[in-house]
Amino acid sequence: MQPGPVTAIVITMGARNRWAGTLLALGHGIIEFPLMVIIILGMGKYFQIPKVQIVIGIAGGCFLILMAIQTFINLKTNIDNESKAYHGKPVLAGIILTASNPYFLIWWASVGLALATQAVEWGIWAFILFALTHWFVDLIWLQILSWASFKGSVLLGRHGLKIVLAFCGIALLFFGLYFILSALRLLLD
Repeated sequence: MQPGPVTAIVITMGARNRWAGTLLALGHGIIEFPLMVIIILGMGKYFQIPKVQIVIGIAGGCFLILMAIQTFINLKTNIDNESKAYHGKPVLAGIILTASNPYFLIWWASVGLALATQAVEWGIWAFILFALTHWFVDLIWLQILSWASFKGSVLLGRHGLKIVLAFCGIALLFFGLYFILSALRLLLD
């Protein structure tokens, strides 16, 4: 539930699609569930390798910058066309944003690993319950954001919606640059 690129894009997409949060959570889960299993099987240590973090950071940062640019382009066009621009993409956005977020992967390789390991100690059903509960919280939060954005777009009107979307575009740009700069710092170390 920490604000980040997923929050910015669910607000952007949710402004025109009340179910964007659910769809984005599905994409997120497509990456997160197998990642939990991979980490439990011992592969989490690879996400802590600086070269892997650099590649993920640069790729993720570039993707976020492209999404920011798309948001800014959509602001210049008719606001009603925005729903067409984002139609059918929340699942894909959830997949790409999740897979390309270095901090998400690092969290799972550290804190998430500890939580998942504790769940495994209680048995496979405890791990499954942990995984489903964790994802369900993501689903609820993203859908709340999406619904609020959708309802807010009606209340704010065209001009207010453009301001919110511009803010989300700036946030995506910021996170993209931050991911790239963080990766470059690792590269220079």
